[in-house]
Amino acid sequence: MTHTHKIAILGASGYTGAELVRLIAGHSGMEIVALTADRKAGQTMGQVFPHLRHLDLPVLKRIEDVDFSGVDLAFCALPHAMSQEIVKDLPVDLKVIDLSADFRLEDVAMYEHWYGHPHYAPELQKMAVYGLTEFYRDQIANARLVAGTGCNAATGQYALRPLLAAGVIAEEDIIIDMFCGVSGAGRGAKEAMLHAEVSEGTHPYGLPAHRHTSEFDQEFRKVTGRDVKVMFTPHLMPANRGILATVHVRGQAEEIHNTLTQAYENEPFIVVLPIGQAPATRHVRGSNFCHIGVVADRLEGRVRVFAVLDNLVKGSSGQALQNANLMLGLPEIMGLEQAPLFP
Repeated sequence: MTHTHKIAILGASGYTGAELVRLIAGHSGMEIVALTADRKAGQTMGQVFPHLRHLDLPVLKRIEDVDFSGVDLAFCALPHAMSQEIVKDLPVDLKVIDLSADFRLEDVAMYEHWYGHPHYAPELQKMAVYGLTEFYRDQIANARLVAGTGCNAATGQYALRPLLAAGVIAEEDIIIDMFCGVSGAGRGAKEAMLHAEVSEGTHPYGLPAHRHTSEFDQEFRKVTGRDVKVMFTPHLMPANRGILATVHVRGQAEEIHNTLTQAYENEPFIVVLPIGQAPATRHVRGSNFCHIGVVADRLEGRVRVFAVLDNLVKGSSGQALQNANLMLGLPEIMGLEQAPLFP
């Protein structure tokens, strides 16, 4: 019989917190024993998210009112900059997965450059492991603190990391055009996220350089040993979920496809489509899958690599649960075997 691990979710009233609850509800090795949401403390999860009202869950409370004794792992689904303050005061033996940007960048000076304020917990940053599961599996399994990736950053890296590592594409002139669902902006009330502001159209954002560019810089430097500067433009698309990356590279389509196929042949959640096929966000919605496609361009030596995933699952909460399974010694796919929701 699988040991049941006690789980706390800090910041459960946001989209990623709710997604964690949805996923863990079907997980036989985990039990949610604490849920926090300061402004909604005292409410039930069913009141905040009616689609979860059928679940027997703890009442929401403030973080300072949580008893962490006996808790094995905490997910921090808190706003950016808040996790740094919270995590440093948690018990030192508590395993933590942070879903914000607070611990993604290894260089605290680069964090200050991209996020506009000093890092509040530089000592914790030194122990954080970057949470891209397929490439940091062993480090994650032994980590105390794991930093979840940006959803855009994860999508682009799935398309590019194996290609840069194998040297089958030129490191110059890489262009990433990304299309992202509105849930990636969080649940907080924002005028720019009103239905009338985002429906029936799409637009680029995060210009001139989106913060997730910093993750590309950091990770591609680790892959190649050199600075690899990509041109990255995210676009907001009128959909609740999903990310589509169209990555323009120089190389040979068959070699690129073979490299990606070999790199991911044993990965449970990464699917490389037959060459010439492009993936669609609707085919991964609600799941922990990432689909990748390779299509040759009409211009000789130019290739388009496509990657799609659900930003709330594989791009955030599903990735976090996959990492939690590793940290707790559980089967990596546990709680994440749901088929995509279609149509």
